[in-house]
Amino acid sequence: MNVSEAVAARVSVRAFRPDPVPGAVVRGILEAAAKAPSGGNLQPWRVYALAGEPLAAFKAVVATNPFGETPEYDVYPPNLWEPFRTRRFQNGEDLYATLGIPREDKPARLRQLAKNGAFFGAPVGMFFCLDRKLEPPQWADLGMYMQNVMLLAVERGLDTCPQEYWARYPQTVATFLGLPDDHMLFAGMAMGYRDPDAPINALKASRDPFELWGELRGFD
Repeated sequence: MNVSEAVAARVSVRAFRPDPVPGAVVRGILEAAAKAPSGGNLQPWRVYALAGEPLAAFKAVVATNPFGETPEYDVYPPNLWEPFRTRRFQNGEDLYATLGIPREDKPARLRQLAKNGAFFGAPVGMFFCLDRKLEPPQWADLGMYMQNVMLLAVERGLDTCPQEYWARYPQTVATFLGLPDDHMLFAGMAMGYRDPDAPINALKASRDPFELWGELRGFD
C-alpha cells in the first residue's frame, strides 16, 4: 500500500469488531508515527493506549458520568459561520441517515453520540495529550502525529476514529490516566477492525472541490 492509497482508504469508523489488536502492533504504530514533523523537534505528543481490563475499567467510569465535565477548550468556535456551519450540519445529517435516525428523534441521536464513550466497541482506546503551556503550533504538530497513527493503522489493516468527543471528559481522563497536572487532554481515538456489516461504516464524508479552497499561482 502506498501513501495515496492509505489516505484514500482512511475513514472514521464508528462500529468495530471486538477482535483484540496485539500490543506489539499498537506500539509499532505509535513509535513509527513519531516520525511526524514538529517545530524545533519538540515532539509535543504524550500518548496513552488502553485495551483489555484497563479499557473496560475506564469505560465503566465514563458510564457513571454521561454528561461529562466542562471542556478545557471549544471543539468548534461558538456561532459557527459559513461554510463551516453547513459542512458540519451536512456531515451530521449524512451520518444519522446511515442509521435511519431522523433529525427530530433526539433520543436516538443522543444514544448514538454516547457510543463515543465506549470507543464504538473498538478493542483499543487511545488518548493524545500535551503540555498545557504549549501553543497552537504544537497542537498542529500533535495533529500531524495523529494523522500518522491513522494512516499507519490503515497500512496494517486496522481502522480508527479520531474523537474530540473526549474533550468533554478532561477530568475523568486525567484522573484515570494519572496525567501530570501540567498536561492536558487533546483528543482520543478508537482503533480496531471495522464491522463490515454496520450501516454507519458506509458513511463517506464529502469533500469540497479544490476550486473552493485552493489556488495555484505561477504554474503552467
